[in-house]
Amino acid sequence: MSKLRREVPHTLSRRDGVRPRSPAEALEPGRAPPRPHGARQRKESRVVSGLARVVSGIMTILLVAMLTVGGLTLLVGHLYTKPGPLTLTETVVVPKGASSNDIADSLEREGVVSSRWAFMVNYLVQSRMHPGEISLKAGEYLFKPGVSIREVMEILSDGKSVLYKVTIPEGLTSQQIVERLKGEENLTGEVTQIPAEGSLLPETYSIEKGMARQELLDRMQLKQKQVLEAAWTRRQAALPFENAAQAVVMASIIEKETGRADERERIAGVFVNRLKKGMPLQSDPTILYGIYGGGVSWGKPILQSEKDTKNAHNTYQIKGLPPTPICNPGRPALEAALNPSEHGDLFFVADGTGGHIFTATLKDHNAAVANWRKMEKEIRARQAAAGKDVPAGTAAGGQAKNPVAEIPNPPAEDAAAEAPATADASEKPAAPTAASASAIPPPIRKPKKQ
Repeated sequence: MSKLRREVPHTLSRRDGVRPRSPAEALEPGRAPPRPHGARQRKESRVVSGLARVVSGIMTILLVAMLTVGGLTLLVGHLYTKPGPLTLTETVVVPKGASSNDIADSLEREGVVSSRWAFMVNYLVQSRMHPGEISLKAGEYLFKPGVSIREVMEILSDGKSVLYKVTIPEGLTSQQIVERLKGEENLTGEVTQIPAEGSLLPETYSIEKGMARQELLDRMQLKQKQVLEAAWTRRQAALPFENAAQAVVMASIIEKETGRADERERIAGVFVNRLKKGMPLQSDPTILYGIYGGGVSWGKPILQSEKDTKNAHNTYQIKGLPPTPICNPGRPALEAALNPSEHGDLFFVADGTGGHIFTATLKDHNAAVANWRKMEKEIRARQAAAGKDVPAGTAAGGQAKNPVAEIPNPPAEDAAAEAPATADASEKPAAPTAASASAIPPPIRKPKKQ
């Protein structure tokens, strides 16, 4: 038995090359057996180990980043559609040239958005997701209570700004229109050059706060061209106009001769008949424009010396049409000039009610003038009895600037007839001799007959 015990360790030692440290270890080894003889032992690579650690770190970072981005995306999406803090309707002005940061500051300051950072993050995200579709435009915007960031961006991108109305009355000169626009507080910028007379279309225009005055003038000129072109294509045949520009000149005179819509075509017919017969138009408004130009005061009474002044626009001194319009006519006057009533009338005189009496013969016209002067005398007497002063004149085109607006001046007799004169005509208003009614002169003598 003892011999056996002595031989076992010896056998193990000879077979494994390792002597057991105890009989127990010989029976049940506690160490792993060595590698077989001839096998190469592989050493662990430091490069592979380092690369594994880098990849593992990158994957960890990516996972954290994905989780962070996912959370931020959910948060941004929530803020994008979440109702905003605005409780009352608010107006915000976005000036031209304002940066996205400036706009975000304004929105936060006015309480439209809860945080400028929330707005900026959503703006950057949306502008990259939808390139070219998201932009913040200048203007004045109206935001309703609870408006979300998404709705704010849609409003700013679509340019749905608050619109204001600018009304330009018919019959103003280009200079007068520019002066009116200078007083419009919702417009900006300077006007470097006054547009050509008659090139602007008087209408009511919608504008955005901060629009340039020149931009509105350009729009008015474009609108006038469009309206004129359409009216010119619908014009009557055989009109005494060589081109559309002459029709604008006629329309400007019609505009200043009456403010009644039901008389424009008939007055246009009177002037067309005069042109065809070679008669001077003898329109009082052309006297004032010829002397004072674009700064004319249309309500000014006309003196005899002014009527005798020779200039290119004074239709008492020239035959045919003036070289340029005397104001900017509206659509109805343009249509009337190109589609006048067909009749034989050559004269018209005020009827005392704001309208006119039209006649075709000098005899009938003289009777209408006499009737008008009788009516004028009665009105002056009533006003004198009431203690009212009789103003020197009314505004042209039938638009009064005094209590006797319903009394426009009597027009002339025949164009060939001698003009009735007033006493001391160089200091007193002159009596008109054409189919015009722009001033109320003092009592005048009866016109001479041919």
